[in-house]
Amino acid sequence: MTGLFIWTRLTIAALLSSLALSLAAFAASAHEVSPSIGDFTAGDGQLVLELRLNLEAFVAGIDLDGVSDTNETAQSGDYDSLRALAPEMLEAHMQAIWADIRDGFSLRAGGTAVPLELTDVKVDAIGDVDFPRPSFLTLTADLPTDTTVISFGWGKRFGTIVLRQNGVEDGYTGYLTGGQRSPDIAVIGGAKQTGWQVFTHYIPVGFDHILPKGLDHILFVLGLFFLSSRLRPLLWQITAFTLAHTVTLALGAMGWVTVPASIVEPLIAASITYVAIENILTSQLSRWRPMIIFGFGLLHGLGFASVLGEFGIPDDQFFPALIAFNVGVEFGQLTVISLAFLAVGVWFRHKPWYRARIAIPASVMIAAVGAYWFVERVFF
Repeated sequence: MTGLFIWTRLTIAALLSSLALSLAAFAASAHEVSPSIGDFTAGDGQLVLELRLNLEAFVAGIDLDGVSDTNETAQSGDYDSLRALAPEMLEAHMQAIWADIRDGFSLRAGGTAVPLELTDVKVDAIGDVDFPRPSFLTLTADLPTDTTVISFGWGKRFGTIVLRQNGVEDGYTGYLTGGQRSPDIAVIGGAKQTGWQVFTHYIPVGFDHILPKGLDHILFVLGLFFLSSRLRPLLWQITAFTLAHTVTLALGAMGWVTVPASIVEPLIAASITYVAIENILTSQLSRWRPMIIFGFGLLHGLGFASVLGEFGIPDDQFFPALIAFNVGVEFGQLTVISLAFLAVGVWFRHKPWYRARIAIPASVMIAAVGAYWFVERVFF
């Protein structure tokens, strides 16, 4: 019995220490990684690819494969310094490293490799260095005269990209992760994805926004988990949250409701703090908590909509993409709940000390991170 008791205490300590370290990392200024956007046209013997990307991450040499926050990387100091660099200096840095990274931008015409040349670099003026500034690369290639199909390869270290074909009917739109290659794309158009293909491509987009990139949403869902060890309160909260963010995700994605991020983001941080503090004060699902969670879900839905807006939704495949993104978000949330349940719920939720030694300490740390984010997003 003594050995079991010691093992239990050590397990709890390890779990709480792991959570504390994770939250401490989250508490640092968030530098979340956004996907690159690539718009291309092909015709008259030439291809032009316009890329919008996080240029500082490329110049710093950060491996974006599976990275949700640049603070998690060894190059985070270099990355932060580059954010404060004058546009012309950052452009010069990009020109200098082009030879080292150009192989990651791969183009094939039929089965033949065609080199892409960097013809222009544009960097926005220095703004709020806590947020990435847009940068734009223009890549061009001369296509063989008999080219009918092309395909793109995206470097494994480059993260994710939304690739879109312009200037033709039924143009291709696809989502590539690092190391992937697009299917063959007809130069004259007609490679538009079916509704099912769009649906399957946008599920990972929604999931990826929760795990690993949605740090604030992860903490909010964990806040719901730690209210009570019983399943019924958790189901009520998750249901209210899901219904609410589905509504505003749809309204925001359609452009019917628009709220500035400067308002939404601090309120999302405040919602994290609120649910965590209420966990500390009570162990029961109050009558008003589902309604409050519903209100917070409306805010989180607006946050989801802004992310989906970065990817862009094909106009003629709007609803398959929207539904799939929401499905991916739900899978992500359920995964967070499942992992938390497997980590502590299965083993300790029926113990008399579960609330005092696990739920309340975890909620205190979640509340602290939410409060830190709120102050940071409002005043800095």
